[in-house]
Amino acid sequence: MDEWHDNGPQDPVTVSLSDVGSGSLGCCGWLIVILSGLFVFSLFPFTIWFCIKIVQEYERAVIFRLGRITDRKAKGPGIFFVLPCTDSFVKVDLRTVSFDIPPQEILTKDSVTVCVDGVVYFRVSDPISSVANVSNADFSTRLLAQTTLRNVLGTKNLAELLSDREGISHSMQASLDEATDPWGIKVERVEIKDVKLPHQLQRAMAAEAEATREARAKVIAAEGEMNASRALKEASLVIAESPSGLQLRYLQTLTTIAAEKNSTIIFPLPMDVISHFMKK
Repeated sequence: MDEWHDNGPQDPVTVSLSDVGSGSLGCCGWLIVILSGLFVFSLFPFTIWFCIKIVQEYERAVIFRLGRITDRKAKGPGIFFVLPCTDSFVKVDLRTVSFDIPPQEILTKDSVTVCVDGVVYFRVSDPISSVANVSNADFSTRLLAQTTLRNVLGTKNLAELLSDREGISHSMQASLDEATDPWGIKVERVEIKDVKLPHQLQRAMAAEAEATREARAKVIAAEGEMNASRALKEASLVIAESPSGLQLRYLQTLTTIAAEKNSTIIFPLPMDVISHFMKK
């Protein structure tokens, strides 16, 4: 009987630049290439239109010859040549791509449920790796951005989430850039767009902020009254040392009342005069 051995899960195959072009096509492969070349030369110049390819300034072409990547560097921009029977190529766009991270419901470190969304900017830095190491680099980066957003924000409490968006964005960018490096993807920027809180939590936070403002206003008013009482005490001591100063204060008060054009005039009398009549 044949024995069956379970070796467990296998590691994913990753193509590096040192592996590109190192394999040989073999005798059969070279024979096919030679026949393809003879076919092109025999039907020249008609086959030249099938051999000439053009890529734009922002594009690169990864060429496969009999299923193998032919060069360590992608072709382009401009004109390049391929063999029509044995070669195929894949165009890769090098421009920066942006996409929105769908709103994610996340449970923060302090057990608060929030809804967070963001935006990611990335570009292809290595066309060969983006073609050979991942089936769809764009779609894979989008899925990874969603899971990274959940993982990073799950370690933060609500206060850090609301006050340290820039630090969270840098942390997400570093994590995404490290994870997508084998795919030939460079994450340029990650931004947190909006943080939506539950309505009950919004009302609770508004009530807390209002109570804090009222308490601060009461403290400020109490400090003002204390300072005013100290100033009045010092003024009373100065007036007590000079009785004539009190008469001048009476006259100043009358001037202020008369300036308002009131029909009633209040004339102050010293307490010592009133007390003299009360004794009689």
